[in-house]
Amino acid sequence: METVRRRQNVTVVVAVAVICVVVGFATGFWLLFRLAYVVAVAVPLAYFWTKSMAEGLEVEVQRTSQRVTQGQPLEGRIVVRSRSPLPKIWLEIEDPSSIPGHETRRVLTLGWKGIAAWGYRTRTRVRGVYTLGPVRVTAGDPFGFFRVTRTFGEPTTILVYPNAPDLPNFYIPPANLPGEGRLRRRTHNITPNVSGLREYAPGDSYNRIHWPTTARLGKPMVKQFELDPASDIWLVLDLDARHHVGTGEDSTEEWAVAVCASIARYFINQHRSVGMITFGDDLRVDEPDRGQNHYTRLLESLALARSSGDAPLSNLLLEESRRFGRHTTVVVVTPSTDPAWAFTLVALGARGVKVAAVLLEADTFGPAPSPIEAYGTLAAGGVYTYTVKYQDDLSRVLSIGADPERDEAARVTRAEG
Repeated sequence: METVRRRQNVTVVVAVAVICVVVGFATGFWLLFRLAYVVAVAVPLAYFWTKSMAEGLEVEVQRTSQRVTQGQPLEGRIVVRSRSPLPKIWLEIEDPSSIPGHETRRVLTLGWKGIAAWGYRTRTRVRGVYTLGPVRVTAGDPFGFFRVTRTFGEPTTILVYPNAPDLPNFYIPPANLPGEGRLRRRTHNITPNVSGLREYAPGDSYNRIHWPTTARLGKPMVKQFELDPASDIWLVLDLDARHHVGTGEDSTEEWAVAVCASIARYFINQHRSVGMITFGDDLRVDEPDRGQNHYTRLLESLALARSSGDAPLSNLLLEESRRFGRHTTVVVVTPSTDPAWAFTLVALGARGVKVAAVLLEADTFGPAPSPIEAYGTLAAGGVYTYTVKYQDDLSRVLSIGADPERDEAARVTRAEG
């Protein structure tokens, strides 16, 4: 796509030329006519000069990845080629992006069929969805009369996943499994538990075929699998804007997202079934599942999570309580100091749901009330609670639950400190 922009000084120069002609006729002063002739030649010449500078160009953009983890670099390479025998002078190359800190703007000159190439490496500091490109090449004339801009390629969407510190351990109260000690649920993943057989369907993997039954029945039969007998884990991330403080990487929002990502990573690596509930701009529910593909979906949800909600955490827990049974464990991640959600979590525990909380101490991130009342309610109700302060090492503070008694002593020490 090509865009030609005429600057205001073109109108001024043309107006001056017209005035020179009028005054020249009125006075007969020959210099005014020559000035008008110069303008009449210079303006079209500048236009065609600018057009020629922007033509005969090829731009190649190489993006290494469209999905990166927060803190990792985003890398790429831009190659500009000239197919014209004329030199290209003062070309402005820009690769626009909404990624904070991404700068790939430069001015270059290409000789006869010249080529220029350079790479970029931008650190992704903030999670989210960003756009990159298309590349814009702008040419201008020496007088600044015209600017011609050409775009190459299409906009690219970049998804930056939140950082998820590795947890060597994360203790939560184990949930009770129903009845016979086995939670039966069909799954598309291959597990050690075969629940039955069915006829082969197009798309089934050959390693699922049960050959003895296939030979006996004379038609292909495949195995069906079920999940291992383990409880579901629900992560509830509080995105109520009224309780989040701080900005950017130093906000409770970013830290709460990192906590959720770390916990999800820990249990997914333990082959556990993890679900997540958030309420930012709207309600988002990721049903419990296992595997790296599901973990990627959770990271995508967390990458888009914003503390823009207006639903109190206590209401969210009540509305979604139908999803929680005796075979589930609910982990709440919040900076809220409102004790109402703590009473709701204690009530869920009284129903037999195993509950835990990660309480971000918002007053260490910025102006906020003390979390002591909410923490006291949780402690009185027997809710297993982690506390996180600003600049804490998440891998350490979320892993001290290997020994519950030692963890309790450590949390008491932290609270007193």
